[in-house]
Amino acid sequence: MGRPWVLAVDLGSGGPKVGAVGLDGDLLATAFTAVPTVRTEDGGSEQDVHLWWHGIGEAVRSFVDAGVVRGEDLYAVGLTGQYASAVPVDADGHPTGPCLMWSDHRGAPYAERAVGGPAAGWAPDVLVRGIRYAGTVPLPTGECPLGHELWLRHGQPDVYARTAVLLEPVDYLGLRFTGRAAGTPASMWMSAVVDTRPGRTARYVRSLVRRYGRDPARLPELVPTGSVLGGVLPSVADEMRVRPGAPVVCGVPDQHAAYVGSGATEDFRAHLVVSTTSWQSCRTPFRRMDPVRLLTSIPAVEPDSYLVFNDQASAGYCLAWWSDRLGEAAALAGGKPPGYSQTLDLAARAAPGSGGVLFVPWLRGERTPVDDRTARAAFLNASAHSSLADMTRAVLEGVALNSRWLTQSLERFIRRPVPSMRILGGGAQSDLWCQVFADVLDRPIERVADPWHAQVRGAALLALVGLGELTLDEAASRVRVSDRFLPTPGSDEVYDPLFKEFTGLFRSLRPHHRRLNAVAAAR
Repeated sequence: MGRPWVLAVDLGSGGPKVGAVGLDGDLLATAFTAVPTVRTEDGGSEQDVHLWWHGIGEAVRSFVDAGVVRGEDLYAVGLTGQYASAVPVDADGHPTGPCLMWSDHRGAPYAERAVGGPAAGWAPDVLVRGIRYAGTVPLPTGECPLGHELWLRHGQPDVYARTAVLLEPVDYLGLRFTGRAAGTPASMWMSAVVDTRPGRTARYVRSLVRRYGRDPARLPELVPTGSVLGGVLPSVADEMRVRPGAPVVCGVPDQHAAYVGSGATEDFRAHLVVSTTSWQSCRTPFRRMDPVRLLTSIPAVEPDSYLVFNDQASAGYCLAWWSDRLGEAAALAGGKPPGYSQTLDLAARAAPGSGGVLFVPWLRGERTPVDDRTARAAFLNASAHSSLADMTRAVLEGVALNSRWLTQSLERFIRRPVPSMRILGGGAQSDLWCQVFADVLDRPIERVADPWHAQVRGAALLALVGLGELTLDEAASRVRVSDRFLPTPGSDEVYDPLFKEFTGLFRSLRPHHRRLNAVAAAR
């Protein structure tokens, strides 16, 4: 008899991370497959779902073939990943087109008409009923399931006609593993048509479905979060060389896997994820929405509990963007482009405060605590004495300063201070960046072991919770903290003035960003 293991998939924006995880939470093997995002001139953002499945299958077969795990010892399957995306699927479970990613905004004109009004982009009845029943409202920018469905209906009617159901990415993976198309209040939260009030069973709110113009026939079956979706299909088991019938637990958004993967599962214990995007969250016993700062509550894993939604549009993406620019410059000079480690080494050469250079990280606009998709990134206060190291460190500090803005909003939302944070995600692999966060946020930052795979571990532990094998407290106890970063004495003297300028810059630059983007859009 071999060692039982959980197959965990974390389907991020960059592609699937796959892990074989022991029942004790140990990572036995991991693999990652990069999947490109195809961007179109009209605002489209798409991924080929076949590449997801191919990467997952290749990873699982490599684990089995290498003898790291035995296929017959597969205990369960746990799924997590990106959300607010849409995979169109026909009646036989086959995709009718690519996944429309969370950043696809081609449906904006239709979404604006569906929810539009004078109150911050939403009609008053949308705000009142949406907040009352769903705890959220669809985005008029089209970057949500409503915008995606309306885009398909009007922009690709042939694809829409062949589509029987629109699935979130994690629910599509659940369909591939089990043959059953179903969503949960957690996975379908961004559809803004699920009743998330405390004490309510999982159901769609018919009046909201009608109000937004959604087709109820194209919404998936709704089951409770943490449900067992079904068993691994024999055809899938044969393809991946694993045990058929192993239970597959319904997929959850990456925010839920991060919550468990952080080990901070008590009420108001906060965690910080630094990935392509970044977010801060914690569990709360109440549901609330702040429509001004766009903070709200997502149904958590347990009944009548919630996770705070507090999302920053660009974080690790800023580091990747800057590293790519450095690489282009190096290639033009005939040199070798730097990797992330070389870019971070360059940042380490600069002193805290980056010689006065300030970077605002709004490469793709911002979500919270301000919602402005026209905001853009910039370096400010560079002088003739500013070095490349200063500008590189400024990128790390700019992301952290924006995170400090989120922390203020989080504390206001939960009505209490956040004394420390757990950190996870790819960006948390850097000691330098973790220290920058500790200094800028002015609080201890605890890094979980192997932070890049924390959500893989979280998905596996959540599967065991869904099967009744673990409580959440027991799952959290299997997450280990590897490092603790304390604020450097005197760092507040550097970062308090920078933060004051940072928030002021958003307000002063906002009209310039809107005018410049209007000019660019008109060309």
